[in-house]
Amino acid sequence: MHIIDRRLNPRGKSLVNRQRFLRRARSLVRKAVRESLSSRTIREIDKEGEVGIPPDSIDEPTLRRSNRGGKRDYVLPGNRVFRAGDRIKRPPAGGDGSSGNSKAGSGKGDDAFRFVLSREEFLDLFLEDLELPDLVKRRLTSSEAIDVHRAGFTTLGSPAALSVPRTMRNAMSRRIALRRPPRSEIEAIEEEVAALEKRHPLTSKDDARLAALRERHAELSLRHKLIAYIDPIDLRYRRFEQQPRSISQAVMFCLMDVSGSMNEHMKELAKIFFILLYLFISRCYSHVEIVFIRHTDKAQEVDEATFFYSTETGGTKVSTALEEMVSIVKERFPPDDWNIYVAQASDGDNFASDNGRVVATMRDHVLPLAQYVAYLEVGNELPEMAAAGAASNLWKAYVELADSVDHFAMRKVHNRKDVYPVFRELFRRRLERAA
Repeated sequence: MHIIDRRLNPRGKSLVNRQRFLRRARSLVRKAVRESLSSRTIREIDKEGEVGIPPDSIDEPTLRRSNRGGKRDYVLPGNRVFRAGDRIKRPPAGGDGSSGNSKAGSGKGDDAFRFVLSREEFLDLFLEDLELPDLVKRRLTSSEAIDVHRAGFTTLGSPAALSVPRTMRNAMSRRIALRRPPRSEIEAIEEEVAALEKRHPLTSKDDARLAALRERHAELSLRHKLIAYIDPIDLRYRRFEQQPRSISQAVMFCLMDVSGSMNEHMKELAKIFFILLYLFISRCYSHVEIVFIRHTDKAQEVDEATFFYSTETGGTKVSTALEEMVSIVKERFPPDDWNIYVAQASDGDNFASDNGRVVATMRDHVLPLAQYVAYLEVGNELPEMAAAGAASNLWKAYVELADSVDHFAMRKVHNRKDVYPVFRELFRRRLERAA
């Protein structure tokens, strides 16, 4: 058996060599991909791009002639410097005998090996060891269900799928085409034969008629026997086709505080977290809806561009965002048909009088509806500023919920490089969490 790889190679590249390199240096490339998050903008997070890996980590052993010891004979072209019989000085120790700077080969270079990854390769390496908790709805068994639809008739099937009307119609058509004698015709001949046999005495005309009837009876009986009333070729079964139907849909609610206390650095951290979550959920579900809700002291649903880039300031009432989310769920996303994921980002500042309402809304309305709720508290990048705001009033309000509910998690992030570790910790594999 011969297996021929007919996949098209990328332009100017060998697909087989590329895949071999990715397998050999997968851990290094995956590490470089994760580190590239700190330098990528939000618009570039899901695009192809370059990653750098240390060149000494992909070196392969090679055999080459040593420049230490031994004698060698060279044939060199004549010039104005050397003549026949001259001796050429040996290259200095530590050099590799190559042309160029005499210091080449001494020391360790800093240039990284640059490797271009496609969008799919980048996302596969970036998200390959992650898994959403409670991926499947509790009352569902898979992300797709199978619906059965009628698709005509077939000659093979189970007895339960037998179509009696279609089978009888085919049998009648066959009997008419083959001229199968009806039973009534044979019975009429039998009655006439019986009437002639009762006559005494029989004339020569009666004998001839009786012989003809008996011959006709034998011919019709044989034809009636050979041509079955229902033949296996007449059977028709109802045919059904299976078509997938999505029953495990996902909706991701992105809640972000855009009040005056949220500076651009904090908003950038929240944006990166939402982008990662969107990319992750979209790879786990084939049908994903995203709802963006931003809030100050008032909450509203906005589109993606407004959510990420519009400027707005004001006070902070977190409860308005949670209540807006609950109302949207009731209007558009029935919990029986949708897997609901909630990601909330805030700096932790909130009106003290609103904290009780926030906890009540989260405990009584949001958590019963959601499969998973993640609260990300973003802070200033400087360690001393982060320590000053380590225990915000919203964080203190959520601590009791995090201790009592399994599908509610909360983490803090203060700089860009910590976003992915926190994201990975929130959505790591169930087996790792159990271990």
